[in-house]
Amino acid sequence: MGVYTSPHLVSVCERVTVDGEPLSEEAFAAWTERLQGEIERLDASFFEATTVIAFADLAARGVDIAVIEVGLGGRLDATNVITPLASVVTKIALEHTDYLGSTLAGIAREKAGIAKPDVPFVTGEPNPEIRRVLVEEAEARGARPIVLVDTRRPPPPGARLGLKGPHQWHNAWVALAALNALPAPFGPVGEDIPAGFAAATIAGRFDVRGGAGGSGGAAGGRWIFDVAHNPDGMEVLVAALREERPLRPLHALVGIRNDKEWRPMLERLLPEVDRLVLTVAPTVPVAQRWVVEDLGGWTTERVIGQPVLFESDFGRALELVQDGAATVLVTGSFHTVGDAMARLPAFAPPS
Repeated sequence: MGVYTSPHLVSVCERVTVDGEPLSEEAFAAWTERLQGEIERLDASFFEATTVIAFADLAARGVDIAVIEVGLGGRLDATNVITPLASVVTKIALEHTDYLGSTLAGIAREKAGIAKPDVPFVTGEPNPEIRRVLVEEAEARGARPIVLVDTRRPPPPGARLGLKGPHQWHNAWVALAALNALPAPFGPVGEDIPAGFAAATIAGRFDVRGGAGGSGGAAGGRWIFDVAHNPDGMEVLVAALREERPLRPLHALVGIRNDKEWRPMLERLLPEVDRLVLTVAPTVPVAQRWVVEDLGGWTTERVIGQPVLFESDFGRALELVQDGAATVLVTGSFHTVGDAMARLPAFAPPS
C-alpha cells in the first residue's frame, strides 16, 4: 500500500511510503534526475515536482492501492490529476484563505473539486450548511454515491484507536465509510471498526513520545508533538490534552508562522499549560517569522501568573522549555515540530 502526504517533518522522503517504508534518498535523487527535464520545462512548483516523483515511484513499485493526500484545496491541486476509487473530505476549516477564499463555503467548493464522475464522495462535515455546499458541488461533478458520515457517534464499546484525541474518532468514522465505499478486493469492510485502526500512527499528530516524565526536565521524560497550525487544529489539540491529561508541569514550545491566526491559537492554549515558550523554527521562511515586535503584550505577565517567554534562538528555546517540565508539548506548525524532532533524533520519523 502506498501513501503520499505533505508536508514532511524532517525529510522530504517521508512524503512517499510503501508498506510503511519511506522512499530512500537514493531513489528520490534518481527520480529527480530522471524527471528534471520535464519539471524544468513545465516550471513546476516544489509540490508539483514532489507529486510527480511520488506518482512515478508508486507506479513503478506496483502498489495495489494508495492513499493520496491533497496538498492545498482540491480543485486546482496537483494531486487532482488522478481518478481515485473514492474521494474524501473529512471536514472544512478556515485555512489558506489567501488561496482558497475567506469563507467556509468558498473553501468547501474548492475542496469538493476532487469529486469525480461515478466515483464515491465521502464527507464527515458536521455543519449542515457547509455539508450542503459540498454535496451540491460533488453532485454537479457527477460523483456517486455521495456518503454523508455521522461523525458524532460515540465510540463502540471495546473499540480502540492508535491515534489520540477525541477528534480521531470523527476521522475514524470517515475512514470506515471510505473503506466501505471501495470496490472489492479493498472494500467493503463492514460496520465494525477494523482492528488495524488500533495500530494507526501518524508522526506529529498528538504524537506522544518518551518516558513517563519527571520533575527534573523532560529530556528523558514525556514529549508530545502536534502540528496544530490553525485555530481549528488548536481546538482539537486542547481537547486531546484534556483527554490525555499529561503529567504536570506541562511546558509548551510554540512556533507559529506570522501569516497564521496565531493570536486565538495562543489564547486557546495558554490556560492548558504551565509555561509557554515562543520561538521561531529555523525552516520557517524569513518573511513568515515572528519578531518580538509582532508579539506585542504576549511576552509580559499573563493569566497563568508567569511570563510567556520569547526566545528566537530555536536551540536555546528547546533547552528552556525542558527546564522543570514533566511533559513538553511542541506545537504550532510542521516547521516547529519537524525542527524539534531533527534536534531530538530518537523521535524523528524514519527516512
